[in-house]
Amino acid sequence: MGKQRINWSGEPWDDSEMLEFTQMIPETADTTTFTFRAPSGAWFDYEPGQFVTLDLPVPGGNVQRTYTLSSSPSRPMHVSITAKAQPDSIGTRWMMDNLKPGMKLKAWGPSGIFSLQRHSAKKYLFISAGSGITPMMSMTTWLWDSGLKPDVVFVHAARRPSDVLFSEQLHHMANRESGLQLHITVEEHDEFRSWHGYRGRISQLMLGLMAPDYLEREVFCCGPEPFMQAVRDILISLGYDMDRYHQESFGAPVKTEAQAPELDDVVPDEDARAELVFAASGISARCHETDTVLTIAKANGLNIPSGCTFGLCGTCKTRKLEGEVHMVHNGGISEEDIEEGYILACCSNPIGKVVVDV
Repeated sequence: MGKQRINWSGEPWDDSEMLEFTQMIPETADTTTFTFRAPSGAWFDYEPGQFVTLDLPVPGGNVQRTYTLSSSPSRPMHVSITAKAQPDSIGTRWMMDNLKPGMKLKAWGPSGIFSLQRHSAKKYLFISAGSGITPMMSMTTWLWDSGLKPDVVFVHAARRPSDVLFSEQLHHMANRESGLQLHITVEEHDEFRSWHGYRGRISQLMLGLMAPDYLEREVFCCGPEPFMQAVRDILISLGYDMDRYHQESFGAPVKTEAQAPELDDVVPDEDARAELVFAASGISARCHETDTVLTIAKANGLNIPSGCTFGLCGTCKTRKLEGEVHMVHNGGISEEDIEEGYILACCSNPIGKVVVDV
């Protein structure tokens, strides 16, 4: 058989040229990697972590969908995206069902500001959930291919071990590079398969075990908004310098710094006054936002049973009747309890007036 010749133009690709689809790789039951090349043989120049927008000819009219590149510019002869087909998916489902090698698609980009190349550091902490792993994979591959010893703590959260994307590739790199520390946490185990890693939502305690030097690391985070909000709350509560925190959203990847949304996180203010009303005891107490419900209760002679005092054991679970608290816990309360109005008194800061059933 003759060898297939690959034509290389020696020129970088730009989005005036369509992309040619080359292969489809199933990653999980509902997630697929799609690989493209430039028909002219042009090479791809982009920053690891950036995204492209594809024009997809779905029935009823073309739609445009934005996807983070899971490939790395250190391997410049192709680009890949890795996408999950949600139940209401249109674009990704169309690609899964219709793309064939040789088909061409219009694309724009690559673009975006979520890249370690814009925030050079000696140490990195990548935190992702679900499909948010794609830019982390691109940046990790870039560091691996650079030939320089990386210092990366790679933290990923998934529903089950079988849902972890790029598991084999990540373990391959981590097994050969001591500077890449890989940590996976899952919510559930796979039936008939043991799991020896972390389990549960990422917490202050878990982060401290995974990356004891987190304060020294540049943080990149990507995942669903509730996940990223939880990560920001954890870092803020631990005193992390949030100027070194960078995130990319599932819903709206940002093209320029000017388009980046301002994060409006709740940060308890030592100078802000609050009020705690203990309904069952008939006691009202003025306090600061930085005080916890447990601290104020004890200061007023009230006994809320407690144990660990940092949101792990759940002993101080208390029903909140009115108002808002800022709670950063370590797994001692379920989402169902939170929805029903319960809080952990040891790690809940009152924001304004709060009434609790104590």
